[in-house]
Parts: sequence; C-alpha cells; structure tokens
Amino acid sequence: MFSPATVVKRLVVGRPFRSDRLGHTLLPKRIALPIFASDPLSSVTYATQEILLILTLGGLAFLSLAPWVGLAVVVLLAVVVLSYRQVVQAYPSGGGSYEVASRNLGRSAGLVVAAALLVDYILTVAVSVAAGVDNIISAIPELNPHRVLINLAFVAFLTAMNLRGVRESGRAFAVPTYAFVVGTLVMIVVGLGRAVFGDAPVAESAGWAVHAEHSGLSGLAVIFLVLRAFSSGCTALTGAEAISNGVPAFRKPKGRNAAATMTAMGVLSILMFAGITALALIANVHYTENTCALQGFPGNCETDAQRTVIAQIAAAVFGGDNTVAFYFMQAAAALILVLAANTAYNGFPLLGSILAQDRYLPRQLHTRGDRLTFSNGIVLLAAVAGGLIYAFDGSATRLIQLYIIGVFTSFTLCQAGMVRHWNRKLASAAPAERRRIRWGRAINAFGACFTGIVLVVVLITKFTHGAYLVVIAIPVLYVMMRAIRRHYDRVRTELVIDDETETLPSRVHALVLVSTVHKPTLRALSFARATRPDTLTALTVNIDDEETRALRREWEARDIPVSLRVVESPYREITRPVVAYVKNVRRESPRDVVCVYIPEYVVGRWWENLLHNQSALRLKGRLLFVPGVMVTSVPWQLASSTRRARPRAEHAPGEIRRNATPAR
Repeated sequence: MFSPATVVKRLVVGRPFRSDRLGHTLLPKRIALPIFASDPLSSVTYATQEILLILTLGGLAFLSLAPWVGLAVVVLLAVVVLSYRQVVQAYPSGGGSYEVASRNLGRSAGLVVAAALLVDYILTVAVSVAAGVDNIISAIPELNPHRVLINLAFVAFLTAMNLRGVRESGRAFAVPTYAFVVGTLVMIVVGLGRAVFGDAPVAESAGWAVHAEHSGLSGLAVIFLVLRAFSSGCTALTGAEAISNGVPAFRKPKGRNAAATMTAMGVLSILMFAGITALALIANVHYTENTCALQGFPGNCETDAQRTVIAQIAAAVFGGDNTVAFYFMQAAAALILVLAANTAYNGFPLLGSILAQDRYLPRQLHTRGDRLTFSNGIVLLAAVAGGLIYAFDGSATRLIQLYIIGVFTSFTLCQAGMVRHWNRKLASAAPAERRRIRWGRAINAFGACFTGIVLVVVLITKFTHGAYLVVIAIPVLYVMMRAIRRHYDRVRTELVIDDETETLPSRVHALVLVSTVHKPTLRALSFARATRPDTLTALTVNIDDEETRALRREWEARDIPVSLRVVESPYREITRPVVAYVKNVRRESPRDVVCVYIPEYVVGRWWENLLHNQSALRLKGRLLFVPGVMVTSVPWQLASSTRRARPRAEHAPGEIRRNATPAR
C-alpha cells in the first residue's frame, strides 16, 4: 500500500527508471535543439525590446542608432557560436566552460566560471518565466494583478516536467519551440514583404510621443547610452553556452551532433533577432521603461502594462490584435519564453553534478533520481529562482538588470582557456594539423577579446541598476565552493586508514536505556545480550522517586538477569545525566568501547513522531559527539506502522539504486 506522498510523487514524476536505461535518455539533434537552445532562441523576444527601451531614455531620435547596436549584437553572437563549436568538439565530456577554464587556466578560474554559470542559470529561469508572463499579460491584460502567482505556477510546472526526465520534457517542449521559430520567421517574411511592396506595418505605439528621461545628451553621454543599449541587447546571447554543458546528453557522435545543434541555434537566433529588430524599426515601435513616459498611451499608465515589442509587431504585421495569427504568436512567444527556462533546468543540474563530483558542492547533487535526472539540482534551482521572482515581483525589466554578467564572465574565461588549449596542441601537432589549430586559436582569441570588452561594458553600464547583486553573489559562491572542497579534503584525510584503525577495543560495555518495563525494553535487553558484551548494564534516570521505586519492584519481580543502575537527576533532566555516566565509563577505561542501546517506537503517521521518541532523538544527538561511544537504535513497530509495511523481499521500484552513495 503506497502512502499519499508516494502516490502524488508517481503522478507528478512518473514511474522510476532502472539505471541501465540511462542510454535510452540520450537525445537526437531535433530534440536536443529545443532542450538546450530554447533560451537563446527565446531571447530574441526581449533583446530588441531592451535595446529600444534604453535608447528611448534619450528620446526618439536615438532610435536611429538601433540598427548599429543590433549589428554589433549579431556579430558578437556569431563569434560566440563559432567559439563554442570549438569547445563542444574539444571537450565533449560536458564540463563546458567550467572544464575548459579549469584545465587550461587553473582551478580558481574554473570555479569563477562555475559560480558565474550557476548564477546565470538561476536568472535564466527567473527572467525567461517573467518575460513569458509579460507576453501572456500583453494578450490578456486582466491577468496583471496575478503576475507573481502565474510566474510561480510556471516554475512549478517546469520543475515537474524536468523531474520526469530529459527526454520526456524534450518531447513536451519541442512543439512550442518549433512553433515559435516558424511563427517568427513567417512574421518576419510577411512584415518585410509588406514593407518592400509599400504597405509597411505600423505599430500601435507609432503615434505616441516619448518623454525623454535624459534630454540633450551629447558626447560621452551618448556613447554611454549606446553602450548601455548594447549591453542590454546582449541578452540575446544568454544560454548560448548550454549546449557545451549538455554534450553527454547527445547521441553519438556526441561532439559532432552538439556542434551541428550549436550551428542551427546560432543561425536561427541571428535570423530572428535581426528580423525582429528590423520590423520594430519599420513599424516605429515605441517602448519605454516607464509606461507614463508614453504620451498618448490609452490606458492608465500607473496600473496597465504596455504591450511587448513582439506583441506590437505581431499586431501590426497580421492586421490587429484580434487575429488568429496575433494570438498564435503571443501564445508561442509566451510558451517558448517560459520553456526557455528549460535550458537552465538542464544546464544547472549537470554543472552541479560535475561540481559535486569534484567535491565543490554537496555530493547529493551528483545522485540521479527516480527518472535518471539530477533531481536535487532541479529542485534547488526551482527554489532559488522562485524566491527571486517573488522578491522582484515578477518584473522581467528589473530581473534583466542582474542578467548576462555571469554569461560574459564564463564566455571570456572559456575562450581564454581555449587559446591555451590550442597553444598546447600546436606545440605537438603534425604539420598538416597546424593550419586548423591556428584557425581555431584565432577564433577563440578574437572571442575572448570581444566578450571581455563586453563584460567590462556590462559591468559599467548595469552595475548601479542591480548588477552589483551578481557581482556580490559570484564571489560568495566561489568562497562557498572552496570551503566545501576544503571540508571534503579534510574529511578524506581524517578517514585514511592508519595503524590505530585496526586496533580492537579492550572491552565492550553495553548500556540499555530503560524508562519502564515493556516489550521494547525486553527486546533491547535481548539484543544487547545476544551481542555478548563484556559488561551489560540497564540504565534508568530517576526523574520521579515513586516511578523509580515501581520500576525496581517490577524489575526484581520479573527476575531480569541484568543489573539495573539508577542515575539521579535532581533537575529532572534525562540527556545530561546519561551523557555524564557514559563519559565517566569512558574516562575510567579509555581503550574500551561503550555501546548504548536505545529502544524506539516505529510509527506509521507523521504526527505520531511528535508524540514519541523525542527524548531518544535528543540523547542520540548528544551521544554521537562522544568519542568511543556507539549508539544502537532498537526499533519496536507499533500497529500503525505495520499497515504501511511491505514484504521484506519486495522493494519499490527505484528504492535501491546502483549509484546510491553512502553517507560521507
């Protein structure tokens, strides 16, 4: 009979998989693309929007700079894609930027990359879901008051789908991803076609004036505005590295399939970003950070949300906001933005597993769950991302300010690591290979310089807008991971077998804790006697004189062949007198071992634990810190527990796993 919790788990997660089915979860390219590339593909929905939002701070005249800003983003995206094609083929084990930096630049650089990527994956979930909800609210404005709740509901849905397994979630997410790609390309072709034939689409905001927040900009101020717009547009690159972390999930040949998927992602992202940016300028889309800065906005600027850029383009291209094509684009955009978080749901657990294997994160993150996913990492990601969404009220604009610093930190260090990788290869390469290696080194060197410059720009332009939180978070994570590694190293050194390890104790003293004479007590005594200790003592604490005298009388009446020792407790404590007695035994015989047997109830309902075993729990917690003391729990199953018991020969599927690791 399954418990309610088990039934709910099976409904949400599904039936467990055997460990030998791990090979069946490997992905073909058509499924890997929506799983690992949904983030960069979906980023085109808000990358153009962020460029326009920043440029309009200086007034509508600065929108003329948008094509050049967009072109710079396209060049950068192409460079990053080419660079990471080199990574997935050179390092197909799945470590991605972390492995490249660790092997070529040292462990410290690798941990900086890891910390940056972990932060980036968390923000990917928060930003993608928040942006998706923005598009839903653009189609159904009445949902605006429930923004945070809708965000959290989508996070819960994504978590449940990913707990079911990579392959299953990939199938579920493939249709929305491809629907968005097809819909966007059709919208671009139709919109550009209309413009070519003299019927250019016009956005609903084209006639609205914009109150410039910073008017009269010139010189360095203009340069700073353009750089800030460029750094915001670089959100189009988020998630581009996810494929390099997920290479082990591809079918063989893994490196080649991952590189092909990376190329497809890059081409589609560039086409869609360039097309959306061109249509936004053709349709004269106006978008501001503060809705009240739009002069002519028909609603209440204090409470009503302005439509997203892609929503305005879709309405302009397809003939209004009541057409089937408009609602299709909004639904597809919302779905892919929400599902773009799936990139992080695959990248974060994989990276967490690698870091846990290297002992930089808790080992629990390396254990696969029932569906062969790294379920602990998935749940941790969901919890932190959900907390961010709640803290920032589900605002994509506010969350984006924290974004992309982690991305470009990992980009820069990864490309620098690849340059050193190629330098080592070049030293021992055959003459026929040298040209290919030099070409690869040139690509990665250019990528390292370009992304390094962008990282500096992003830090300068976004620091005071919230990015300082990420600048704090990355070093904190770095220090935490180094501390975890030091702890594991210290424990490993402490547990190394030495000459004293094999020394047998001189004697074993057994103590059975007694509160009253009943079945659990007699079982504990019988078990202790069966182990044949050198001495055996029953120990009770005198809390109430009358109860203690009654216990002595019953003990003698039953003629129990074990001496009963009474420890006085003038302050009515149980734990401290027992611990003091045990320490005294140890003090008198330092080479001996004391084994304490504690009878405990096994209950079947969670609330019954609150009524039993509390003294035993506190006592065990104290005794475990006393050297030379062993604590043995002797269970007594109450009737409520037997109703939930299964036959001993049977195990629930997934209960025993080959990769289960013992406590460390």
